[in-house]
Amino acid sequence: MAGLAGALLLAGCAIPDAVPGLDKQGFTPNDFDSSSMYVRRMDAAQADTCEAARRALLSQGYLVQAATSEMVTARKFYQPNPDTHYTVEMRVVCAPEGDNGERSSAFASAVQDRYVIKKVNNSASLGVGGLGSVSLPFSATDDTLVKVGSETINDAQFYSRFFQLFERYVRVLPMAEESPLHEVPMQEREALQRNY
Repeated sequence: MAGLAGALLLAGCAIPDAVPGLDKQGFTPNDFDSSSMYVRRMDAAQADTCEAARRALLSQGYLVQAATSEMVTARKFYQPNPDTHYTVEMRVVCAPEGDNGERSSAFASAVQDRYVIKKVNNSASLGVGGLGSVSLPFSATDDTLVKVGSETINDAQFYSRFFQLFERYVRVLPMAEESPLHEVPMQEREALQRNY
């Protein structure tokens, strides 16, 4: 009896290792560093910056889904081979900088979704009154896109090339001229700390 209880106890300890989906290695995103890969400061107002983003994306074949004075979203589709399909969705958020709003910051991020094309067999059937459904001796094949992955693009050259397109429409401030992004004033920071 004691042996059976010991075996059950050991089996109970091993159950978490057998549960599908558990990953012992885990995943830790390498975020929140001091890199400015996703942001550039513009010598233009917020609305002008978002308009420049819209034009830059249109010039590269992106399909613009939404465009306001604060945000632009657009998609582009790729099919490098017959069985793989990629969708890149670009989102640019424009934020005013300074008291007069003559300058702004553009925050860009792109998400890449990967799909594979699966073939689905469908057998044909015909409904006959009084007899029910009759299966016919041929079938049809449909192609279906199945999403297999999604990831934020973190290639610095990708964003660098995107922000270079802005130079056609608005002036991008050189890194040396960039002042720190808008900081929360001291009084607001103290108020936030009191609320916690």
